[in-house]
Amino acid sequence: MAERSELGELQLTEVVGGLEHPWSLAFLPDGQGSLITERPGRLRWLDAQGRLQAPVAGVPQVYARGQGGLLDVALSPDFARDRLVYLSYAEADESDDKAGTAVGCGRLKEDMSALEDFRVIFRQQPKLSEGIHFGSRLAFDRQGLLYISLGENNQRATAQELDKLQGKLVRLNPDGSVPPDNPFVGKPGVRAEIWSYGHRNPQGMALNPWSGVIWLHEHGPRGGDEINIPRKGLNYGWPLATHGVNYSMLPIPEAQGEVVAGTEAPQHVWEKSPAISGMAFYAAERFPAWRHSLFIGALADQSLIRLQLDGDRVGHEERLLQDKGWRIRDVRQGPDGYLYLLTDAPDGKLVRLGLAD
Repeated sequence: MAERSELGELQLTEVVGGLEHPWSLAFLPDGQGSLITERPGRLRWLDAQGRLQAPVAGVPQVYARGQGGLLDVALSPDFARDRLVYLSYAEADESDDKAGTAVGCGRLKEDMSALEDFRVIFRQQPKLSEGIHFGSRLAFDRQGLLYISLGENNQRATAQELDKLQGKLVRLNPDGSVPPDNPFVGKPGVRAEIWSYGHRNPQGMALNPWSGVIWLHEHGPRGGDEINIPRKGLNYGWPLATHGVNYSMLPIPEAQGEVVAGTEAPQHVWEKSPAISGMAFYAAERFPAWRHSLFIGALADQSLIRLQLDGDRVGHEERLLQDKGWRIRDVRQGPDGYLYLLTDAPDGKLVRLGLAD
C-alpha cells in the first residue's frame, strides 16, 4: 500500500541498509556521496552509486556505551578548500568510568579513505555522563561559527551552573577558540564557550535558511520535548521550567513550573514526548508543498514529524511514516531536494523520501 500524507502520496526508497545504529549524515559536494556515522565508532563513506565503503580511517576512539559513541558529522563551511570534517562523540575520562562530549576535525583524503591530522578542538568539562544525555549536534552559522549542543549528562542541576559545560549550547570559532563577542567572555567563574544554557539533551539543531538563526530541539523527561531558538546568553529553563515529569511520574525536584521568571519559554512544546532527534528545514524547489516545513525525527513515536512554519511560528503538525516501526535518528535535506532519513537500529537504513509526482 502506498504511503500517504496530507500533501499527497509519499515516495520511499531504501538507499542502503546494514548500518549499525547510524546517527548522522553529511552530504559531500559535487555528487560525491555522503558520510554516515555509526554509533559504535565508524565513519562510513556512501559513494555516489550508493555503495557503502569500508570504514574511514583516522576516527578517534569513542566511548560506545548507552547513548554514547560516534555521534554527529558536519563539513567545514570551507570544505571545498580545507576538506575538514567535524565529528562529535562521547569521550571517556582517564578512568574510563565517565564520559563527556568531544568535538574534533580532520582532513578527508581525496579518495575518502581516511581523516588525516585529526585534532580535538573541544571537550565538555567536567566529564559526568555514565552513558546518557550527550546532546551532540553540530551546526555552522552564516559567519562560519560552530555551535555544539551539549546534554546535561543526566545531572539536572548542572544545566544552570555556568562553570560547567553540561546542558549548554556553546559557540566557537572553527579552530575551537572562543569568539570575543560570546556573552560570558571575561566573566569570572563562567565558561566563555557558552552561548545559551538551561538545556536538557538537545539532539536536533539546524540553521534556519530564511532567518539565518540557529534552532535546536531537546528531549524533555516524561513530556516536555521542546523546540528553542537559542539567543545570546539566555536561560532556557531546565530543570527549573519544564512541561514534563520524571519517568517515575513524580515531579522534577527542581521544577518551579512550566513558565518561570528569568527563563525563556520554548518556541514549541510537546506535552507528550515523541523523543525527538534530527532536524531539517525544507527549502528546496523539488517539492513546493514542503517548503517552509521543519522535519524532525521521532524515536519513541517512530515517525517523522512535519511542522508547517509561518515565520518563526510553528503551525500545523503532521506525523508521517507511523506504520514503519522506524526510530528516526536523523533527517536531512539532500542536494537533490529529497529528504534523507536514518533509522536507529542494529541493522539501520538510509531512506530517501519524496512526494510522488
